[in-house]
Amino acid sequence: MASSNKRERELARAKRERQLKNGRNGSTSLIFGVIGGLAILAVIFVIFFTGDSETSSGVCQPAPSANSNPSQWQTAPAASTDSGTYNWTLNTNCGDIVIEVDASLAPVTASSMEFLTLNNFFDNSPCHRIVTSGIYVLQCGDPTGTGMGSPGFRIAEENLPTANPATYAKGVVAMANSGQPGTSGSQFFIVFQDSQLSPTYTVFGKVIQGLDIVEKIAAAGVAAGATDGAPAEAIGILDASFVEVNN
Repeated sequence: MASSNKRERELARAKRERQLKNGRNGSTSLIFGVIGGLAILAVIFVIFFTGDSETSSGVCQPAPSANSNPSQWQTAPAASTDSGTYNWTLNTNCGDIVIEVDASLAPVTASSMEFLTLNNFFDNSPCHRIVTSGIYVLQCGDPTGTGMGSPGFRIAEENLPTANPATYAKGVVAMANSGQPGTSGSQFFIVFQDSQLSPTYTVFGKVIQGLDIVEKIAAAGVAAGATDGAPAEAIGILDASFVEVNN
């Protein structure tokens, strides 16, 4: 029989997982001045010698506002027979996050995310949720910013882990769902620290650039001092691209 402490940990993890679904969380939405010649020189150094002043300084531009009426489709796009590798680049207000997608592992999901990207579904959409305790994820992909948005269609889960619970490793990108099979839509989460979850979330990519951006958002915490909710430092997708890099 499991100890009470182990049972409590399992119940806590299960509760956090139940909240990793579409339709559970809403979203809410520093730049500092520099004074004196030395501070100005320091900023100039960052701009000219790091090549990315936003990411290096940890300062984000204003985040996009929610879209209450995103495009909708009745049916999902057909799964592509292409088994290539793609770079899915999310241009966020805090810098670029690049995700490597292997279409051979999750062809239905890859085709769906490519379709939504090419149709600008993710443009100007906030990342509505971050979890900083128990599981460690940033959740995006809902233009409404409510946690309830979808593209109108649902797709089946695929490329699921075999262990239960499964370790979704740091850098993994997976689909969120409603807790029932065949309910993945457009929402996805980026894992910024190894997390134990049930093996029910499609793994379709891994971050190859920009994970430090997610970590900085996590370090800023959750709005109102919680551990699960809207990020205190607002982040969102300004636009996205889906480019084949290997076939």
